[in-house]
Amino acid sequence: MNDDETQRGTEPERAAVNRSPRWWRRRWVQVTLTAVVVVLVGLVIGAAYVIHNEEPLVRGRVVAALSQRFNSPVELDKLNISLLQGIEVHGRGLRIRYIAGPTAPDHESNVPMLSVASFTFRTNFTELLHQPMRVEHVSVEGMELHIPPANQRGPLIHHDDPGATPTKVTFLVDRISCKDVKLFIETSKPGKDPLEFDIQKLILTDVGATQPFAYEADLTNPKPLGQIHATGHFGPWASAEPRDSPLDGDYSFSHADLSTIKGIGGMLSSTGHFSGQLGNITADGTTDTPDFSLDVSNHPVPLHTTFHAYIDGSTGDTTLDPVQAHLLHSDFTARGKVQMIHGQGHDIALDVDMPHARIEDMLELGVKTDPPLMHGALTLKTKLHIPPGHVRVAQKVELTGNFAIHSVGFSNPKVQDRVDSMSMRAQGRPQEAGAAGSDRQAEVQSEMTAHFNLGHGVITVNDLHYKIPGALVLLNGVYSMDGNLFEFKGHVRTDATASQMVSGWKSWLLKGVDPFLKKNGAGLELPISISGTKGDVNFGLALNGTSNETPEQMKADLKAKAAARKGFPQPPKH
Repeated sequence: MNDDETQRGTEPERAAVNRSPRWWRRRWVQVTLTAVVVVLVGLVIGAAYVIHNEEPLVRGRVVAALSQRFNSPVELDKLNISLLQGIEVHGRGLRIRYIAGPTAPDHESNVPMLSVASFTFRTNFTELLHQPMRVEHVSVEGMELHIPPANQRGPLIHHDDPGATPTKVTFLVDRISCKDVKLFIETSKPGKDPLEFDIQKLILTDVGATQPFAYEADLTNPKPLGQIHATGHFGPWASAEPRDSPLDGDYSFSHADLSTIKGIGGMLSSTGHFSGQLGNITADGTTDTPDFSLDVSNHPVPLHTTFHAYIDGSTGDTTLDPVQAHLLHSDFTARGKVQMIHGQGHDIALDVDMPHARIEDMLELGVKTDPPLMHGALTLKTKLHIPPGHVRVAQKVELTGNFAIHSVGFSNPKVQDRVDSMSMRAQGRPQEAGAAGSDRQAEVQSEMTAHFNLGHGVITVNDLHYKIPGALVLLNGVYSMDGNLFEFKGHVRTDATASQMVSGWKSWLLKGVDPFLKKNGAGLELPISISGTKGDVNFGLALNGTSNETPEQMKADLKAKAAARKGFPQPPKH
């Protein structure tokens, strides 16, 4: 036998080898595979059994927990359990019903108090069987919460009545993450829109049935457009009256674009704290707008405010009491109310008090003329009204009040020289009038008081008393906020007589007419007119009795002049 035959073995040996079973045909392997298949089938059957039996259990716990918490019937369209990634629960169409007025049986709409488009959470077999069932995290999308007025709530399930048997807590959640949340605080007042909050992101932590839970929210404010971030505490939920549910928090409002409100501009930021109940909130905060402006002038100025406010969840109205504001070198206080008008916006009515202000600051903000026409210390009290409507603020703002300006000086040297010259003559110092009226220096300061109205971009001035050394000027007039046109007419009364206001031979000639020009205890009284366009001011005598024109008549004059400047025919005078 050679070596090759030895290595291959004998024929009987090779046949025995070929008759031995393959490894997968061995009995122990088949028994093992059968056991594995049986286990897998058992697991599938067991999972199916668990899913089949636990879905109603989980559904019941979710419904019972929410029904207990909100004292209201609860509906859940669909709930599924998946084992692909642990035990994952998916729910759709969650609604909490009759506590909301719109869902009362006699109401025409079908909006639930709370609705959720979908929610998801994960758990394990131990928690599924545990009582109460605890979930670490729930993800929610598409939530709407409607808080109705007390007189529109539907019937309640009184789980929390005194003496009632406490309902056992069946479901606890550590954290809830919500996307696309809408909160509506409804009102029963006719013509009022509900308070509406569109919250992009809301995180609730330490959610419990009987204690407050923490929240963190991000939302976009529509007008002025900007981002709000708030953190605080909410609850516990007041089932009998949801508006009584406690609420507190701190907020930051950043990059609020005021140009989204017609007629104003600037980038506002605000921080503050709020507390109270859902239907009655008190807020304290500050705002900073380094470039606040009105489009009628387009002169940005820094504005800082500190405010204390009350928000009424029943009407959506906000009471400001007070707002302390600082603009350039001026301080003022405002108190009043901001009301929501159905389909129109906000109606703002404030009482404004300016004990320490500067007239140049107000002109810088509100008038296009640059530099401002005058400067001086300003005290002012006025009622500010901005009615609702989709028009520019400058077109609809209304002001009615009184002001006093002390130590008045004029920015235009030509105007100041004329005032200086007039003062010298009115004091009986005509020899100094020429120099004072041509040196481009301010020799005198003046005082001014008046009653005014602002509406439709025009300031109407009544009973203006303008006092300079030696003279008192009594005027009525109108002034356009764009600085293009103004007109004032009235009388000037001087201490000196006509003859004392000039020198030389002219003085001798006028001595004979002095008795005829003396009126109302003054040495001289003459009708005057002051008019102009922007920096060009004209002084003169008012003729043909026009010194007694009313501001309304002067408004007509201004409109005629504006039409003439644009090349349009002038309307007839009446």
